[in-house]
Amino acid sequence: MNLYDCKILLIDDNEELVSMIRGILKKSGFENIYTAGNCGSGLEVFLREEPQLVILDIMLPDGDGFTLFRRLREESQVPILFLSARDEDNDRLFGLGLGADDYITKPFLPQELILRIHAILKRVYFSFVQLPKEEDVLILGKRRVSFENAQMATGGDTISLTAKELLLLKKLNQNRGKIVTFDAICQAVWEDSYYGYENTLMVHIRHLREKIEENPSNPVWIQTVRGLGYRLKKEEKQG
Repeated sequence: MNLYDCKILLIDDNEELVSMIRGILKKSGFENIYTAGNCGSGLEVFLREEPQLVILDIMLPDGDGFTLFRRLREESQVPILFLSARDEDNDRLFGLGLGADDYITKPFLPQELILRIHAILKRVYFSFVQLPKEEDVLILGKRRVSFENAQMATGGDTISLTAKELLLLKKLNQNRGKIVTFDAICQAVWEDSYYGYENTLMVHIRHLREKIEENPSNPVWIQTVRGLGYRLKKEEKQG
């Protein structure tokens, strides 16, 4: 079994959120995703499917997640991640004190959720597998960039990045959401000033957009800031 074969059970009564999280998990490569909308059905699916990870909401229509957590623990030591809109320190500490593996509050970044899931699964089931470190993975919508392997994965396909493309993307990612000037990019990629590299930089940006953008002519991720430089768009918070 590899990481993405793991069964994940999501117990939450918010259908819109459940659909969104299912989409996030599928885009990241997880296929075995099961859902339940309350404590009763959650326990039923848990006993039937024996998942490797449970994502559990605290507020459920027929009970609370803390009580269900205790019930699940009677059956198994499967890792459990609390997902809740309740951001009070007492709730977080209580959940972690019960023995939960993690606690994340809404709204959240899709990348944060995936990285937390990776960390839990790696620790519990794949401690012998070398997974990319958090800072080595960049998620751009449906695309996942591994800085360590200089590759981008999308829809089952893998695309290689050149050394210069990798340096360029790293520089933008280090300042994600902020403007990176033309000169700062050239210093990072070519160790030289922008003068004389105007066309070279434009060509590399175009090639990079062709790899990471759905529509390179109308880029979403690598944004041009006229007269100043470029900016890598931040992922929007969900939830």
